[in-house]
Amino acid sequence: MNTNPLSDVTPVFFLQTFILELMHASEQQGQKHCEQLIEHIAKTAGCFFEETYRENTHNSERLGIESYIELILGLKNNIGGKFSLASSNQDCITVTNSCCPFGDRVTNFPELCRMTSSVFGGIAARNFGYAKVEIKKSIARHDSTCEVCIYTNPNAAKGHAGMEYTDTTPVKEIDDINALHSRIEASMQQLWQRQSRPISKKHQPPAIIAKSPMMQKILQSIEVIAPTLATVLIQGQTGVGKELIARAIHAMSDRCQKPFIPINCGAIPESLIESALFGHEKGAFTGAIEVHQGYFERAEGGTLFLDEVDSLSAAAQTRLLRVIQEGELERVGGKQTLPVDLRIISATNQNLDDLVKQGLFRHDLYYRINVVRINIPPLSERLEDLPYLVQLIIQRLSKKYNKAVESVSREVMQKIRAYSWPGNVRELENVLERSILFAKANAKEMIELDLDLPGKIENINEWKEFKDHAVSKIELVFLETALIQFQGNIKMIAENMGITSRAVYSKLKKYELNSADYRKN
Repeated sequence: MNTNPLSDVTPVFFLQTFILELMHASEQQGQKHCEQLIEHIAKTAGCFFEETYRENTHNSERLGIESYIELILGLKNNIGGKFSLASSNQDCITVTNSCCPFGDRVTNFPELCRMTSSVFGGIAARNFGYAKVEIKKSIARHDSTCEVCIYTNPNAAKGHAGMEYTDTTPVKEIDDINALHSRIEASMQQLWQRQSRPISKKHQPPAIIAKSPMMQKILQSIEVIAPTLATVLIQGQTGVGKELIARAIHAMSDRCQKPFIPINCGAIPESLIESALFGHEKGAFTGAIEVHQGYFERAEGGTLFLDEVDSLSAAAQTRLLRVIQEGELERVGGKQTLPVDLRIISATNQNLDDLVKQGLFRHDLYYRINVVRINIPPLSERLEDLPYLVQLIIQRLSKKYNKAVESVSREVMQKIRAYSWPGNVRELENVLERSILFAKANAKEMIELDLDLPGKIENINEWKEFKDHAVSKIELVFLETALIQFQGNIKMIAENMGITSRAVYSKLKKYELNSADYRKN
């Protein structure tokens, strides 16, 4: 082994690397949020320094603890630091420093500490799967010395402040994708059986169809990130199955024995969102006649899924950021802080980058919930999944409505393939459900599809208007289907849709539907 595998890393070379990455980050992100830029630069540059170390040591495998320590100490000491190892084990590595490589001026720029955190954390996460970096002492804070702890075990990291890092390098190819799919499906089956109430036993557990390369990549990502504590942001159009992916992550995690609490932030009135999420004390406001536990407390130890997180008010965003940062909350009207231990998975069908630029979403909260991002492609971009999705949905619906339908005709499948499915999997399910409801009693093959293919659109000039039009159509079909299935029972429809009875009445009024028309005499 080279006696000093990092001998080529000089102060000038180090700073040149960061300047180049700064230019790249500024060009790509179009913003100059100092801390976020430094973190991005440090992670990227850390990859380069790690590769340099590997080339000089001829090491192509994952770094062990000793090699990792040699890398981070050598990296910092080569640029003028005085770093040394204080202690190390399989769960935690502690290093100290008595001389900042950037000199006394660092006290005027403490954000640079984030650079050390991100370099150390990024390298550790790539090699150990997880890292949390806690800076206990910092010269930038006039502590005279620096003390940095790198936790490589999420259990050991509990209760410690610091930034979390996960392996963000491309997921290695898995030879047997079917085996991976089976592992995820088995975990979801077990989760479903534990959480299903007696009323819902007739329903089948959710399933993920992943025949397309894009969805297979998502399955691989689920297995990698599920065991970590990293916050996850799931992005995708309405109806692509964001909650399904969130459930899969929970099912594959160490928290699977604890609750999975899904919340549609957009369905909760703005005036009630803080109370719903964080709870309230007795007397906090008019009508608060008793202590109320919010969703955060109910999800203790498990996973909280925040769908439509972009709809949170500014005040709710501020509270959410504090909970993520501090690991504790205060109920509305309360003075006592309560510790919380849960994982947050967020989802949105909006472009949060744009909302941040517009000042509609806090940039610091965005970076907290966006540690790991999963982008679910629309159904139109994963046509390989279509026949398998159709078959799965047909089987479920036939069992649900006691129908004999086992498959669809070639003509129906051609029609399905020809449609763009702007409402994605949800629209496909609703169209198939409507078609099965009106299928002949003993028909084994679906020969008719209740779907009007769109012709040339002349009156809608913008895609957003077309999308809203399509989503409204899907909602109308779902409402009509629910009215038929539940014979106009508003309470049962509300429970099935996951909304309030008042919201159901509002939608019926919107589409000029009368529940009485669907009730049996």
